[in-house]
Amino acid sequence: MPATVAAPIGTTSTEDRMKDWLRSSRMGDRVIVLANREPLSHDYDAGGRIVTRASTSGLVTAVEPIMRTCSGVWVAHGSGAADRRTATEHDGLVVDSGGAQYRLRRVWMDADEEHGYYDGFANEALWPLCHQVHVRPVFRTDDLNTYWMINGRFAVAVLEEAGASPSPLVLVQDYHFALAPRMIRERLPLSTIVSFWHIPWPSWQAFEICPWRGQLLEGLLASDIVGLQTPADCRNFIEAVERTLEVHIDRDESVVTYAGHRVAVRAYPASIAWPSRNAARTPEVEVCRREIRRELHLPLGVRLGVGVDRLDYTKGIEEKFLAVERLLDCYPEFRESFVFVQVAEPSRQRLKAYRDVRRRITETADRINLRFGTGNYRPILLIEDHHSAADVQRFLRAADLCFVGSLHDGMNLVSKEFVGARDDERGVLVLSAFAGAARQLTDALIVNPYDVDGAAQALLQALTMTPQEQRQRMRRMRTQVAEFNAHRWAQEILADARRVHHARELTASASCDEQWTMCRG
Repeated sequence: MPATVAAPIGTTSTEDRMKDWLRSSRMGDRVIVLANREPLSHDYDAGGRIVTRASTSGLVTAVEPIMRTCSGVWVAHGSGAADRRTATEHDGLVVDSGGAQYRLRRVWMDADEEHGYYDGFANEALWPLCHQVHVRPVFRTDDLNTYWMINGRFAVAVLEEAGASPSPLVLVQDYHFALAPRMIRERLPLSTIVSFWHIPWPSWQAFEICPWRGQLLEGLLASDIVGLQTPADCRNFIEAVERTLEVHIDRDESVVTYAGHRVAVRAYPASIAWPSRNAARTPEVEVCRREIRRELHLPLGVRLGVGVDRLDYTKGIEEKFLAVERLLDCYPEFRESFVFVQVAEPSRQRLKAYRDVRRRITETADRINLRFGTGNYRPILLIEDHHSAADVQRFLRAADLCFVGSLHDGMNLVSKEFVGARDDERGVLVLSAFAGAARQLTDALIVNPYDVDGAAQALLQALTMTPQEQRQRMRRMRTQVAEFNAHRWAQEILADARRVHHARELTASASCDEQWTMCRG
Protein backbone atom coordinates (compact mmCIF):
# COMPACT_ATOMS: atom_id res chain seq x y z
CA MET A 1 0.00 0.00 0.00
CA PRO A 2 1.57 3.33 -0.98
CA ALA A 3 2.55 5.80 1.74
CA THR A 4 0.40 8.87 2.25
CA VAL A 5 1.70 11.75 0.19
CA ALA A 6 2.27 14.83 2.36
CA ALA A 7 1.49 18.34 1.24
CA PRO A 8 4.57 20.12 -0.06
CA ILE A 9 6.39 22.30 2.46
CA GLY A 10 5.56 25.38 0.39
CA THR A 11 1.81 24.98 0.75
CA THR A 12 -0.29 26.27 3.61
CA SER A 13 -0.06 23.63 6.35
CA THR A 14 -3.13 22.62 8.31
CA GLU A 15 -3.36 20.21 11.24
CA ASP A 16 -4.88 17.53 8.98
CA ARG A 17 -2.04 17.85 6.49
CA MET A 18 0.52 17.71 9.27
CA LYS A 19 -1.11 14.57 10.66
CA ASP A 20 -0.86 12.96 7.22
CA TRP A 21 2.75 14.06 6.96
CA LEU A 22 3.61 12.62 10.38
CA ARG A 23 2.02 9.27 9.53
CA SER A 24 4.18 9.04 6.43
CA SER A 25 7.39 10.33 8.00
CA ARG A 26 8.28 7.29 10.18
CA MET A 27 9.57 9.59 12.92
CA GLY A 28 9.30 7.06 15.72
CA ASP A 29 6.60 6.47 18.29
CA ARG A 30 7.18 9.26 20.83
CA VAL A 31 7.26 13.06 20.53
CA ILE A 32 8.16 14.92 23.72
CA VAL A 33 8.17 18.68 24.22
CA LEU A 34 10.29 20.02 27.06
CA ALA A 35 9.32 23.57 28.11
CA ASN A 36 9.26 25.52 31.34
CA ARG A 37 5.84 27.01 30.56
CA GLU A 38 2.88 24.66 30.77
CA PRO A 39 0.02 25.11 28.28
CA LEU A 40 -2.50 25.26 31.11
CA SER A 41 -2.26 25.62 34.87
CA HIS A 42 -4.64 25.19 37.78
CA ASP A 43 -5.09 27.80 40.49
CA TYR A 44 -7.57 28.72 43.21
CA ASP A 45 -10.06 31.54 42.81
CA ALA A 46 -11.11 33.87 45.64
CA GLY A 47 -13.63 31.28 46.80
CA GLY A 48 -11.08 28.48 46.99
CA ARG A 49 -12.36 26.70 43.87
CA ILE A 50 -9.94 25.25 41.33
CA VAL A 51 -9.86 27.16 38.04
CA THR A 52 -8.05 26.32 34.81
CA ARG A 53 -5.95 28.97 33.10
CA ALA A 54 -4.75 28.52 29.55
CA SER A 55 -1.43 30.17 28.79
CA THR A 56 -1.31 32.91 26.15
CA SER A 57 2.49 32.93 25.89
CA GLY A 58 4.13 33.02 22.48
CA LEU A 59 5.88 29.72 23.15
CA VAL A 60 2.60 27.93 23.86
CA THR A 61 0.98 29.56 20.82
CA ALA A 62 3.74 28.19 18.59
CA VAL A 63 4.27 24.75 20.13
CA GLU A 64 0.82 23.49 21.13
CA PRO A 65 -0.27 22.72 17.53
CA ILE A 66 2.52 20.11 17.45
CA MET A 67 1.09 18.44 20.54
CA ARG A 68 -2.45 18.48 19.16
CA THR A 69 -1.20 16.84 15.97
CA CYS A 70 1.23 14.34 17.49
CA SER A 71 -0.72 13.41 20.64
CA GLY A 72 2.64 13.63 22.37
CA VAL A 73 3.85 14.56 25.85
CA TRP A 74 4.48 18.08 27.13
CA VAL A 75 6.93 18.15 30.07
CA ALA A 76 6.67 21.44 32.00
CA HIS A 77 7.06 23.07 35.40
CA GLY A 78 3.92 22.58 37.46
CA SER A 79 3.69 26.18 38.63
CA GLY A 80 -0.02 26.55 39.39
CA ALA A 81 -1.11 26.62 43.03
CA ALA A 82 -3.55 23.75 42.39
CA ASP A 83 -1.43 21.81 39.87
CA ARG A 84 -0.63 18.99 42.32
CA ARG A 85 -4.31 18.58 43.14
CA THR A 86 -5.22 18.12 39.48
CA ALA A 87 -2.44 15.72 38.47
CA THR A 88 -4.02 12.31 37.88
CA GLU A 89 -1.19 9.82 37.40
CA HIS A 90 2.60 9.99 37.31
CA ASP A 91 2.51 13.74 38.00
CA GLY A 92 0.47 14.42 34.86
CA LEU A 93 -2.90 14.62 33.19
CA VAL A 94 -4.52 14.43 29.76
CA VAL A 95 -5.12 17.77 28.07
CA ASP A 96 -8.07 18.06 25.70
CA SER A 97 -7.27 20.83 23.23
CA GLY A 98 -9.50 21.54 20.28
CA GLY A 99 -10.77 17.97 20.12
CA ALA A 100 -7.26 16.48 20.27
CA GLN A 101 -5.52 15.07 23.33
CA TYR A 102 -1.97 14.98 24.61
CA ARG A 103 -0.31 14.31 27.96
CA LEU A 104 0.98 17.06 30.25
CA ARG A 105 3.73 15.87 32.61
CA ARG A 106 4.47 18.26 35.44
CA VAL A 107 7.83 18.63 37.14
CA TRP A 108 7.91 20.06 40.64
CA MET A 109 10.34 22.37 42.41
CA ASP A 110 10.29 24.18 45.74
CA ALA A 111 10.48 27.95 46.18
CA ASP A 112 14.27 28.02 46.65
CA GLU A 113 14.81 25.92 43.53
CA GLU A 114 12.49 28.09 41.47
CA HIS A 115 14.27 31.21 42.72
CA GLY A 116 17.72 29.95 41.68
CA TYR A 117 16.75 28.27 38.39
CA TYR A 118 14.00 30.55 37.08
CA ASP A 119 14.34 33.93 38.76
CA GLY A 120 18.10 33.69 39.06
CA PHE A 121 19.97 32.06 36.21
CA ALA A 122 17.22 32.03 33.57
CA ASN A 123 15.84 35.52 34.10
CA GLU A 124 18.54 37.54 35.83
CA ALA A 125 21.41 36.09 33.78
CA LEU A 126 20.31 34.61 30.44
CA TRP A 127 17.30 36.83 29.70
CA PRO A 128 19.13 40.18 29.94
CA LEU A 129 22.22 38.61 28.33
CA CYS A 130 20.19 37.77 25.23
CA HIS A 131 18.00 40.89 25.19
CA GLN A 132 20.22 43.90 24.71
CA VAL A 133 18.08 46.47 26.50
CA HIS A 134 20.51 47.96 29.01
CA VAL A 135 19.72 45.68 31.95
CA ARG A 136 22.88 44.19 33.45
CA PRO A 137 22.98 40.36 33.64
CA VAL A 138 23.70 38.97 37.10
CA PHE A 139 25.80 35.77 37.24
CA ARG A 140 25.75 33.81 40.50
CA THR A 141 27.34 30.39 40.93
CA ASP A 142 24.54 29.21 43.23
CA ASP A 143 21.99 30.07 40.53
CA LEU A 144 23.96 28.09 37.94
CA ASN A 145 24.14 25.08 40.26
CA THR A 146 20.35 25.17 40.76
CA TYR A 147 19.80 25.62 37.02
CA TRP A 148 22.01 22.57 36.42
CA MET A 149 20.09 20.50 38.96
CA ILE A 150 16.66 21.46 37.56
CA ASN A 151 17.79 20.75 33.99
CA GLY A 152 18.75 17.29 35.23
CA ARG A 153 15.36 16.81 36.87
CA PHE A 154 13.58 17.64 33.62
CA ALA A 155 15.92 15.33 31.67
CA VAL A 156 14.90 12.47 34.00
CA ALA A 157 11.24 13.27 33.37
CA VAL A 158 11.87 13.07 29.61
CA LEU A 159 13.52 9.68 30.11
CA GLU A 160 10.52 8.44 32.09
CA GLU A 161 8.04 9.72 29.49
CA ALA A 162 10.04 8.10 26.67
CA GLY A 163 9.27 4.76 28.32
CA ALA A 164 10.29 1.84 26.14
CA SER A 165 11.07 4.06 23.14
CA PRO A 166 14.86 4.21 22.63
CA SER A 167 14.68 6.93 19.98
CA PRO A 168 12.05 9.57 20.80
CA LEU A 169 11.92 12.97 19.16
CA VAL A 170 12.59 15.53 21.91
CA LEU A 171 11.81 19.19 21.26
CA VAL A 172 13.64 21.28 23.87
CA GLN A 173 12.19 24.76 24.18
CA ASP A 174 14.04 27.93 25.07
CA TYR A 175 16.69 29.33 27.36
CA HIS A 176 15.50 27.53 30.49
CA PHE A 177 17.10 24.28 29.24
CA ALA A 178 20.47 24.99 27.66
CA LEU A 179 22.05 22.10 29.60
CA ALA A 180 19.24 19.56 29.14
CA PRO A 181 20.12 18.33 25.61
CA ARG A 182 23.45 16.87 26.79
CA MET A 183 21.78 15.23 29.78
CA ILE A 184 19.12 13.71 27.52
CA ARG A 185 21.72 12.56 24.98
CA GLU A 186 23.67 10.74 27.72
CA ARG A 187 20.52 8.84 28.76
CA LEU A 188 18.93 8.40 25.31
CA PRO A 189 21.80 8.32 22.81
CA LEU A 190 19.52 7.34 19.89
CA SER A 191 17.05 10.16 20.47
CA THR A 192 16.60 12.97 17.96
CA ILE A 193 16.92 16.28 19.85
CA VAL A 194 15.87 19.66 18.50
CA SER A 195 16.58 22.69 20.70
CA PHE A 196 14.65 25.82 19.79
CA TRP A 197 15.76 29.14 21.29
CA HIS A 198 12.73 31.44 21.23
CA ILE A 199 14.54 34.60 22.34
CA PRO A 200 17.32 36.41 20.46
CA TRP A 201 20.85 35.02 20.48
CA PRO A 202 23.30 37.79 21.40
CA SER A 203 26.40 38.84 19.52
CA TRP A 204 29.55 36.92 20.41
CA GLN A 205 30.91 40.03 22.12
CA ALA A 206 27.89 40.17 24.44
CA PHE A 207 27.88 36.40 24.98
CA GLU A 208 31.51 36.44 26.09
CA ILE A 209 30.65 38.09 29.39
CA CYS A 210 28.90 34.89 30.55
CA PRO A 211 31.36 33.00 32.80
CA TRP A 212 29.82 29.63 31.86
CA ARG A 213 29.34 30.17 28.14
CA GLY A 214 31.30 26.98 27.35
CA GLN A 215 29.01 24.76 29.42
CA LEU A 216 25.90 26.32 27.88
CA LEU A 217 27.15 25.78 24.34
CA GLU A 218 28.27 22.21 25.08
CA GLY A 219 24.78 21.51 26.39
CA LEU A 220 23.09 22.86 23.27
CA LEU A 221 25.55 21.17 20.90
CA ALA A 222 24.37 17.77 22.10
CA SER A 223 21.24 18.53 20.05
CA ASP A 224 20.91 17.37 16.48
CA ILE A 225 19.42 20.72 15.48
CA VAL A 226 19.65 24.11 17.15
CA GLY A 227 16.79 26.27 15.91
CA LEU A 228 16.63 30.04 16.24
CA GLN A 229 14.21 32.71 15.11
CA THR A 230 16.23 34.57 12.44
CA PRO A 231 19.31 34.12 10.23
CA ALA A 232 21.02 36.85 12.29
CA ASP A 233 20.50 34.76 15.44
CA CYS A 234 22.04 31.77 13.64
CA ARG A 235 25.10 33.80 12.66
CA ASN A 236 25.50 35.04 16.23
CA PHE A 237 25.23 31.50 17.59
CA ILE A 238 27.82 30.10 15.19
CA GLU A 239 30.23 32.94 15.96
CA ALA A 240 29.80 32.34 19.70
CA VAL A 241 30.53 28.63 19.22
CA GLU A 242 33.55 29.33 17.02
CA ARG A 243 35.09 31.69 19.56
CA THR A 244 34.40 29.51 22.59
CA LEU A 245 34.97 25.85 21.64
CA GLU A 246 37.19 23.74 19.40
CA VAL A 247 34.75 23.05 16.60
CA HIS A 248 34.58 22.55 12.85
CA ILE A 249 32.09 24.79 11.07
CA ASP A 250 30.65 24.21 7.61
CA ARG A 251 29.26 27.66 6.88
CA ASP A 252 27.76 26.62 3.53
CA GLU A 253 25.63 23.99 5.24
CA SER A 254 25.37 25.86 8.58
CA VAL A 255 26.60 22.78 10.44
CA VAL A 256 28.77 22.69 13.55
CA THR A 257 30.76 19.56 14.39
CA TYR A 258 31.78 19.27 18.03
CA ALA A 259 33.36 16.19 19.60
CA GLY A 260 32.44 14.19 16.48
CA HIS A 261 28.76 15.16 16.65
CA ARG A 262 27.15 17.16 13.81
CA VAL A 263 24.67 19.87 14.74
CA ALA A 264 22.61 21.76 12.16
CA VAL A 265 21.91 25.43 12.98
CA ARG A 266 18.68 26.59 11.37
CA ALA A 267 16.34 29.59 11.38
CA TYR A 268 12.68 28.67 11.94
CA PRO A 269 10.56 31.82 12.38
CA ALA A 270 7.85 30.89 14.90
CA SER A 271 4.24 31.62 14.07
CA ILE A 272 0.59 31.08 15.04
CA ALA A 273 -2.00 28.50 14.07
CA TRP A 274 -3.98 29.32 10.94
CA PRO A 275 -6.86 29.74 10.88
CA SER A 276 -6.91 30.91 14.49
CA ARG A 277 -9.17 28.78 16.65
CA ASN A 278 -9.75 31.77 18.93
CA ALA A 279 -10.75 34.01 16.02
CA ALA A 280 -13.39 31.48 15.00
CA ARG A 281 -14.91 31.67 18.49
CA THR A 282 -14.72 35.46 18.81
CA PRO A 283 -17.63 37.78 17.90
CA GLU A 284 -17.57 39.77 14.68
CA VAL A 285 -15.30 42.79 14.51
CA GLU A 286 -18.11 45.32 14.85
CA VAL A 287 -19.44 43.49 17.89
CA CYS A 288 -15.96 43.52 19.48
CA ARG A 289 -15.60 47.23 18.72
CA ARG A 290 -18.83 48.02 20.54
CA GLU A 291 -18.24 45.63 23.45
CA ILE A 292 -14.67 46.73 24.20
CA ARG A 293 -15.52 50.42 24.06
CA ARG A 294 -18.54 49.88 26.31
CA GLU A 295 -16.46 47.86 28.81
CA LEU A 296 -13.80 50.60 28.86
CA HIS A 297 -16.45 53.34 29.14
CA LEU A 298 -15.36 54.91 25.84
CA PRO A 299 -17.52 56.59 23.20
CA LEU A 300 -18.23 54.35 20.22
CA GLY A 301 -16.49 56.76 17.83
CA VAL A 302 -13.18 56.93 19.72
CA ARG A 303 -10.12 55.68 17.82
CA LEU A 304 -8.50 52.80 19.68
CA GLY A 305 -4.88 51.68 19.76
CA VAL A 306 -3.99 48.45 21.53
CA GLY A 307 -0.80 46.91 22.91
CA VAL A 308 -0.69 43.40 24.37
CA ASP A 309 2.46 42.40 26.26
CA ARG A 310 3.83 40.82 29.34
CA LEU A 311 4.90 43.57 31.73
CA ASP A 312 8.55 43.19 30.76
CA TYR A 313 11.35 45.68 30.23
CA THR A 314 12.03 44.27 26.74
CA LYS A 315 8.56 45.16 25.40
CA GLY A 316 9.05 48.92 25.12
CA ILE A 317 5.80 49.79 26.91
CA GLU A 318 7.14 53.05 28.33
CA GLU A 319 8.46 54.01 24.89
CA LYS A 320 5.01 53.37 23.40
CA PHE A 321 3.46 55.72 25.94
CA LEU A 322 6.01 58.40 25.06
CA ALA A 323 5.11 58.04 21.37
CA VAL A 324 1.42 58.51 22.23
CA GLU A 325 2.33 61.60 24.25
CA ARG A 326 4.29 63.02 21.31
CA LEU A 327 1.36 62.33 18.96
CA LEU A 328 -1.05 64.23 21.20
CA ASP A 329 1.46 67.01 21.70
CA CYS A 330 2.04 67.56 17.97
CA TYR A 331 -1.49 66.78 16.74
CA PRO A 332 -4.04 68.10 19.25
CA GLU A 333 -6.94 66.95 17.06
CA PHE A 334 -6.43 63.43 18.47
CA ARG A 335 -6.92 64.56 22.06
CA GLU A 336 -10.18 63.09 23.37
CA SER A 337 -10.61 61.15 20.11
CA PHE A 338 -7.75 58.62 20.48
CA VAL A 339 -7.12 56.21 23.37
CA PHE A 340 -4.27 53.75 23.70
CA VAL A 341 -5.05 50.64 25.74
CA GLN A 342 -2.08 48.66 27.03
CA VAL A 343 -2.95 45.16 28.21
CA ALA A 344 -0.01 44.18 30.42
CA GLU A 345 0.12 40.79 32.08
CA PRO A 346 2.10 40.98 35.35
CA SER A 347 5.39 39.13 35.04
CA ARG A 348 8.32 38.22 37.32
CA GLN A 349 7.45 40.80 39.96
CA ARG A 350 9.81 39.09 42.41
CA LEU A 351 12.68 40.63 40.41
CA LYS A 352 13.73 44.22 41.02
CA ALA A 353 14.17 45.03 37.32
CA TYR A 354 10.52 44.14 36.73
CA ARG A 355 9.27 46.11 39.72
CA ASP A 356 11.27 49.08 38.48
CA VAL A 357 9.86 48.93 34.95
CA ARG A 358 6.32 48.59 36.33
CA ARG A 359 6.87 51.72 38.43
CA ARG A 360 8.22 53.68 35.45
CA ILE A 361 5.36 52.56 33.19
CA THR A 362 2.73 53.48 35.77
CA GLU A 363 4.31 56.86 36.48
CA THR A 364 4.59 57.65 32.76
CA ALA A 365 0.95 56.72 32.11
CA ASP A 366 -0.21 58.81 35.09
CA ARG A 367 1.83 61.82 33.96
CA ILE A 368 0.50 61.70 30.39
CA ASN A 369 -3.08 61.21 31.60
CA LEU A 370 -2.70 64.19 33.95
CA ARG A 371 -1.32 66.28 31.10
CA PHE A 372 -3.93 65.46 28.46
CA GLY A 373 -6.86 64.06 30.43
CA THR A 374 -10.12 65.99 30.58
CA GLY A 375 -13.19 64.96 32.51
CA ASN A 376 -13.62 61.22 31.89
CA TYR A 377 -11.03 61.15 29.12
CA ARG A 378 -7.68 59.45 29.71
CA PRO A 379 -5.47 58.93 26.64
CA ILE A 380 -3.72 55.87 28.13
CA LEU A 381 -5.48 52.96 29.81
CA LEU A 382 -3.09 50.55 31.50
CA ILE A 383 -4.76 47.23 32.29
CA GLU A 384 -2.56 45.01 34.46
CA ASP A 385 -4.16 41.60 34.51
CA HIS A 386 -4.08 38.14 32.98
CA HIS A 387 -6.34 37.90 29.95
CA SER A 388 -7.53 34.75 28.23
CA ALA A 389 -6.69 34.18 24.57
CA ALA A 390 -10.32 34.91 23.72
CA ASP A 391 -10.20 38.27 25.51
CA VAL A 392 -6.95 39.18 23.74
CA GLN A 393 -8.65 38.40 20.42
CA ARG A 394 -11.51 40.74 21.31
CA PHE A 395 -9.08 43.60 21.96
CA LEU A 396 -7.21 42.93 18.73
CA ARG A 397 -10.42 42.85 16.68
CA ALA A 398 -11.69 46.04 18.33
CA ALA A 399 -8.56 48.08 17.63
CA ASP A 400 -7.90 50.61 14.90
CA LEU A 401 -4.19 49.93 15.36
CA CYS A 402 -1.96 47.52 17.23
CA PHE A 403 1.39 48.84 18.51
CA VAL A 404 4.16 46.27 19.06
CA GLY A 405 7.13 48.24 20.39
CA SER A 406 9.64 45.59 21.46
CA LEU A 407 13.11 46.92 22.24
CA HIS A 408 14.50 43.46 21.36
CA ASP A 409 12.42 40.35 20.68
CA GLY A 410 12.93 36.93 19.20
CA MET A 411 9.73 37.03 17.14
CA ASN A 412 6.74 38.58 18.98
CA LEU A 413 3.68 36.60 18.05
CA VAL A 414 1.22 39.30 19.16
CA SER A 415 1.96 40.98 15.84
CA LYS A 416 0.92 37.84 13.98
CA GLU A 417 -2.08 37.31 16.26
CA PHE A 418 -3.30 40.81 15.36
CA VAL A 419 -3.02 39.97 11.66
CA GLY A 420 -4.78 36.64 12.24
CA ALA A 421 -7.59 38.35 14.14
CA ARG A 422 -8.39 40.84 11.38
CA ASP A 423 -10.52 38.88 8.95
CA ASP A 424 -12.18 42.24 8.12
CA GLU A 425 -8.84 43.26 6.53
CA ARG A 426 -8.83 46.49 8.51
CA GLY A 427 -6.56 47.90 11.19
CA VAL A 428 -2.90 48.91 11.07
CA LEU A 429 0.09 47.15 12.66
CA VAL A 430 2.81 49.44 14.02
CA LEU A 431 5.78 47.13 14.54
CA SER A 432 9.23 47.54 16.07
CA ALA A 433 12.15 46.88 13.74
CA PHE A 434 13.75 45.00 16.63
CA ALA A 435 11.11 42.25 16.72
CA GLY A 436 11.86 39.19 14.61
CA ALA A 437 8.40 39.51 13.02
CA ALA A 438 9.51 42.70 11.25
CA ARG A 439 11.46 40.52 8.78
CA GLN A 440 8.21 38.92 7.60
CA LEU A 441 5.48 41.49 8.21
CA THR A 442 6.95 44.16 5.96
CA ASP A 443 3.54 45.73 5.31
CA ALA A 444 3.39 46.86 8.91
CA LEU A 445 4.56 50.39 9.73
CA ILE A 446 8.08 49.56 10.91
CA VAL A 447 9.43 51.85 13.64
CA ASN A 448 12.45 52.34 15.86
CA PRO A 449 10.83 52.40 19.33
CA TYR A 450 13.71 54.50 20.68
CA ASP A 451 12.82 57.20 18.12
CA VAL A 452 9.84 58.81 19.83
CA ASP A 453 9.20 61.32 17.03
CA GLY A 454 9.38 58.61 14.36
CA ALA A 455 7.02 56.34 16.31
CA ALA A 456 4.57 59.21 16.78
CA GLN A 457 4.60 59.84 13.03
CA ALA A 458 3.83 56.14 12.46
CA LEU A 459 0.84 56.44 14.81
CA LEU A 460 -0.32 59.45 12.80
CA GLN A 461 0.07 57.50 9.55
CA ALA A 462 -1.91 54.59 11.04
CA LEU A 463 -4.74 56.83 12.22
CA THR A 464 -5.04 58.61 8.86
CA MET A 465 -4.52 55.60 6.57
CA THR A 466 -7.30 55.07 4.06
CA PRO A 467 -9.46 51.92 4.28
CA GLN A 468 -8.16 50.85 0.87
CA GLU A 469 -4.51 50.99 1.95
CA GLN A 470 -5.37 49.20 5.19
CA ARG A 471 -6.98 46.38 3.19
CA GLN A 472 -4.02 46.08 0.83
CA ARG A 473 -1.47 45.93 3.63
CA MET A 474 -3.52 43.62 5.83
CA ARG A 475 -4.33 41.27 2.96
CA ARG A 476 -0.63 40.83 2.16
CA MET A 477 0.24 40.26 5.81
CA ARG A 478 -2.57 37.74 6.24
CA THR A 479 -1.30 35.86 3.19
CA GLN A 480 2.17 35.82 4.77
CA VAL A 481 0.97 34.55 8.16
CA ALA A 482 -1.35 31.98 6.56
CA GLU A 483 1.51 30.58 4.48
CA PHE A 484 4.12 30.64 7.24
CA ASN A 485 1.90 29.47 10.07
CA ALA A 486 2.64 27.39 13.18
CA HIS A 487 2.05 24.14 11.30
CA ARG A 488 4.53 25.19 8.63
CA TRP A 489 7.01 26.11 11.39
CA ALA A 490 6.53 22.72 13.03
CA GLN A 491 6.59 20.83 9.76
CA GLU A 492 9.91 22.38 8.72
CA ILE A 493 11.45 21.49 12.09
CA LEU A 494 10.06 17.96 11.93
CA ALA A 495 11.20 17.51 8.32
CA ASP A 496 14.77 18.37 9.33
CA ALA A 497 14.47 16.12 12.39
CA ARG A 498 13.28 13.28 10.15
CA ARG A 499 16.37 13.64 7.96
CA VAL A 500 18.58 13.39 11.05
CA HIS A 501 16.61 10.40 12.33
CA HIS A 502 16.82 8.52 9.04
CA ALA A 503 20.51 9.35 8.62
CA ARG A 504 21.17 7.86 12.05
CA GLU A 505 19.21 4.72 11.08
CA LEU A 506 21.25 4.36 7.88
CA THR A 507 24.51 4.84 9.79
CA ALA A 508 23.49 2.22 12.34
CA SER A 509 22.42 -0.17 9.56
CA ALA A 510 25.70 0.35 7.70
CA SER A 511 27.63 -0.29 10.91
CA CYS A 512 25.74 -3.56 11.46
CA ASP A 513 26.40 -4.65 7.85
CA GLU A 514 30.09 -3.89 8.27
CA GLN A 515 30.29 -5.90 11.48
CA TRP A 516 28.44 -8.82 9.82
CA THR A 517 30.86 -8.72 6.88
CA MET A 518 33.82 -8.78 9.26
CA CYS A 519 32.31 -11.73 11.15
CA ARG A 520 31.74 -13.68 7.92
CA GLY A 521 35.28 -12.89 6.83
